[in-house]
Formats: sequence, C-alpha cells, structure tokens
Amino acid sequence: MGDDIRQIVADWTEYLREELLWGNDDPLFPATDIAVGTLRQFEAVGLRRTHWSTAAPIRAIFRRAFLKAGLPYFNPHSFRNTLARLGQTVCRTPEQFKAWSQNLGHEKVMTTFQCYGQVQDSRQREIIEGLAMPQLRGHPDMDELAKALIRAVQAADISAPTEAGPSASR
Repeated sequence: MGDDIRQIVADWTEYLREELLWGNDDPLFPATDIAVGTLRQFEAVGLRRTHWSTAAPIRAIFRRAFLKAGLPYFNPHSFRNTLARLGQTVCRTPEQFKAWSQNLGHEKVMTTFQCYGQVQDSRQREIIEGLAMPQLRGHPDMDELAKALIRAVQAADISAPTEAGPSASR
C-alpha cells in the first residue's frame, strides 16, 4: 500500500486510541451513533463502540467517496481480497501469513486461504508452468507453509475426497 493510505489508517487508529481511548477489541470502523439533534431530526452525533450491523452503510460511504474522487466504485470486500493477494506475495513463512490473516480479522488462516485472494488465471498458469520445471530442492519456507496447511486442514477435520467420491470418506 502507498504511504498516503498507510498514514490515513495510522491517523484514524491514533484518533480512536488517543482521543476516544479505544482498545484492540473495539472496531476499527465503528457504527455511527445517531440521536435527535437540535433541529429535532436524527443526525450523526459520534461513534458507537459496536460494529456495523450490516455492510450497507460502509458500502454507501465507499460509493460516495469513489464518486467524489471520480473513480469507479469498488466494494469494501474488494480491498480485503486485494490485501489477501498481497499477503500471498509478501509473506514468506506460515507465521507471517497467519499474522497477515489475523490482521484481516480472520481467526483462522483457512478463512483467508478459502475465501480471499484467489489466484488470478494468468498467475495460476505461470505457477503451473513453473511446476513443470525441474526443482533442485524444496524451498524451506514453502515446506513449512505446506506443513502448516496440512495441520490446519487436519485441525478443521476436512477430509480429502477419495476415488469413490467426496462422500465416501465420511
């Protein structure tokens, strides 16, 4: 991410922590506190220490911000997907990817692997073609990542399909 985006998030986080005295368990993007204002109409009066009950308000905020900036609309989850893809590229160990996954708000790293950051078709082709090349030796970080994935799958009790079909293993 660019330094400008990083600074916006850092400033927002500092505001929540220093001004509002919020902690790690409080939402980064909290729901708006609504009350009857001086004109006897509902208006925003601050922030609540709760998450949004639906994604509709944040989508509306994104839509207005993109429109104001003259950019095409991207939904909030597209950013999470982009960050998951970036994590696949920059993380070199299972521990790094687990930390990255937790930063995305995922308790389990399998959520990040299964739901976000799908490999684009063009990149998938590059990877598969690269697998056809002779490998001199295994990469230690990839070996550790493979072991971590196996442990996560085993912990989640996900059975691999057999020749008789996926239901035969259960």
